[in-house]
Amino acid sequence: MSRTHWASIAAVVLALLFAGTATVVAGEDDGPARAAAPSDSSADAGFARDMSIHHQQAVEMSFIVRDRTDDEEIRRLAFDIANTQANQRGMMQGWLDLWGLPKTAPDQEPMAWMAADGGHAGHGAGSGESADIPMPGMATPAQLARLGELSGKKAEIEYLQLMIVHHNGGVDMAQGCVRLCAVDTERTLAEGMVDAQRSEVELMVDLLRKRGAQVRT
Repeated sequence: MSRTHWASIAAVVLALLFAGTATVVAGEDDGPARAAAPSDSSADAGFARDMSIHHQQAVEMSFIVRDRTDDEEIRRLAFDIANTQANQRGMMQGWLDLWGLPKTAPDQEPMAWMAADGGHAGHGAGSGESADIPMPGMATPAQLARLGELSGKKAEIEYLQLMIVHHNGGVDMAQGCVRLCAVDTERTLAEGMVDAQRSEVELMVDLLRKRGAQVRT
């Protein structure tokens, strides 16, 4: 079994563990707290659903690049991103379970929860390729396929360029939750995402420069 398969299994296990932990810990709250669970159309539910999808793609991209390069700095960054975002995704999925809400909402448009904040148009990770991307920073299927075909320095540059755009989109979403979410724990998580992803963006910009490349616009 390849390293990617083992890493994928580990991420799934971690996500399930964090989902269970979030449910158990939150389940210890008193009755009134449970009765005040967010509604299906709330910013809290929307953010948890959309950011779960957003995080899953970051995990996927990180696993791809770990098998496409031998550069330890990039592989370490990719592992850190995959591990962190798989764990956070598990927490958000656990909250949805606790609130008695479905993990997907086919009847709701992605990012609709930000309408109360003036709306937010989705944008993809590259010019001319964003028409079908509903959430900010998401890479297209074509971009993911291209990443999987590259190797070495080219794969590293492609990953960094895609992930910088992805992280910036995630920061936009997390800032929306900080403004709109009603659950304190979720807002705290969103604030942590903003700080951590901004820091990682600075690191990735520096890594791009070392490779003679620039941020994709």
